[in-house]
Amino acid sequence: MARGRRLLSCAAALVAISVISLVSAEVFFEERFDEGWENRWVKSDWKKDDDTAGDWIHTAGKWNGDSNDKGIQTNPDYRFFAISAQFPEFSNKEKTLVIQYSVKHEQKLDCGGGYIKLLSGDVDQKKFGGDTDYSIMFGPDICGYTTKKVHAILTREGKNHLIKKDVTCETDQLTHVYTFIIRPDSTYSILIDNKEKQTGSLYSDWSILPPKQIKDPEAKKPEDWDDQEYIPDPEDVKPEGYDDIPKEIPDADAKKPDDWDDEEDGEWTAPTIPNPEYKGPWTQKKIKNPNYKGKWSAPLIDNPEFKDIPDIYVFPNLKYVGFELWQVKSGTIFDNILITDDPEYAVKFAEDTWGKHKDAEKAAFEEAEKKREEEEAAKTEDESDKEEAEDAAEKDESDDEKDTEDAPSHDEL
Repeated sequence: MARGRRLLSCAAALVAISVISLVSAEVFFEERFDEGWENRWVKSDWKKDDDTAGDWIHTAGKWNGDSNDKGIQTNPDYRFFAISAQFPEFSNKEKTLVIQYSVKHEQKLDCGGGYIKLLSGDVDQKKFGGDTDYSIMFGPDICGYTTKKVHAILTREGKNHLIKKDVTCETDQLTHVYTFIIRPDSTYSILIDNKEKQTGSLYSDWSILPPKQIKDPEAKKPEDWDDQEYIPDPEDVKPEGYDDIPKEIPDADAKKPDDWDDEEDGEWTAPTIPNPEYKGPWTQKKIKNPNYKGKWSAPLIDNPEFKDIPDIYVFPNLKYVGFELWQVKSGTIFDNILITDDPEYAVKFAEDTWGKHKDAEKAAFEEAEKKREEEEAAKTEDESDKEEAEDAAEKDESDDEKDTEDAPSHDEL
């Protein structure tokens, strides 16, 4: 009995610790696009003058796990889209920065972006567009068969640095959660649907800083450096008469045909066949070079242009979040945006939103696909029946014309 009480006590303590951890999370921005969302977001006038600015629809989509769980959807096709929201300015110095949101390419996106941006300083939200400076850009980008990746771009001194590692994004028509974590130790992680897809260091996986060491430009390969790994075997000598061996020889089994006439057909010669003694051009064997020192490369020296940035992970004055993108085929739904300092809170937030509805959404999608396939099959069958009916009508008409031509005329009667 006492042991049972101790187990319950331990369980309660673990729950309490978990609750305290979540309570201690600092949430800088959270958006579920519920009632009043339009008062928190500013639609940009970017591209409005040339009539290529897209709009945003508040919807849960054609298939979903909860019709009341709505996001904002791009519309119509072949448009630029730009919208942003402001939050209290902050810096992630000495803090973990977590950026998370969900993306649903309901239209089966063939070319277009699905990324989110964090911006610093003061921004004219009505003019927010492709030329607006940003601090972080993160999320999926799809175009054709070649581009299906997650962008992670960090800006330093006006220059955008794209992650050097490849992270493949999701390409189906269901909702997926994208998470970017930047830590004070300058490490990072990229997650999709709460599963880590990439991790590493800001130092090595972005070209924000020049390399710490470079090859010595003054160094030269020593004259006695032997970098030939294999050399001809001096003991391997071409056999005497090797080059005299013919490639082909007369066929000893061939016989002159009985009807061969030397005067008319010329002197008969036996056809040739491949010579089994012929081994091809002679090549000298190679052996390992006993003096081989390896491939020479210049020694590394400290890069005089390298200057460390201890706060390479820091983004001061973060103040806005927004979507700025181009889509050939519209229909992407964005939802459940979170900016926080706690990865555990982000995991729970994802499970409480996307995780709660993903199975029902998948079932709804499969049902919609089944209905679409049945409708297409019925349409194809109707078109086939129509074509057969038209062919039959044309045949009947052709037969009537033939009967008319074959019938005797009045004069013949």
